[in-house]
Amino acid sequence: MVQRYLIALGSNRRHQRHGPPERVLRAALAALGANGVPVVAAAPILRSAPLGPSRRRYANSAALIETRLSPPDLLRELKRIEAAFGRRSGGQRWTSRVLDLDVLLWSGGIWADPDLTVPHREFRQRDFVLRPALALAPAWRDPITALSLRQLHARLTRPRPIPR
Repeated sequence: MVQRYLIALGSNRRHQRHGPPERVLRAALAALGANGVPVVAAAPILRSAPLGPSRRRYANSAALIETRLSPPDLLRELKRIEAAFGRRSGGQRWTSRVLDLDVLLWSGGIWADPDLTVPHREFRQRDFVLRPALALAPAWRDPITALSLRQLHARLTRPRPIPR
């Protein structure tokens, strides 16, 4: 059975062959397709400030994919593609990286095992993840909150009064 996934893409380090982060993301989208993970649609690439100790700005995007792979099998394929782009496992969290691929949402709803949690635990609090995802699937509902991506983004970005 064909599954739909929403994948987040990020890069903030130049790649020796592909060049700057924006081109890394385009190459990653091509690598997905070349490795049997068809990309149905890709969001525009946006730039965002880094989280954590990295000082380099990120290029971020999202992709809607269709595949027969289960969530763990897709995760293995994403990790294999990250490794092909030079990403090494381990090390400090939130440091600069050539490529980061994360499973955000899955048409099957919820998945949880020691290696993977879907929906992604932190996607609701990150504009740089929600904004590209919103461009692809505004009506897709988070299976935990039952809110659409449009609603989640509106909650995250709504103006709040300044405390007195």
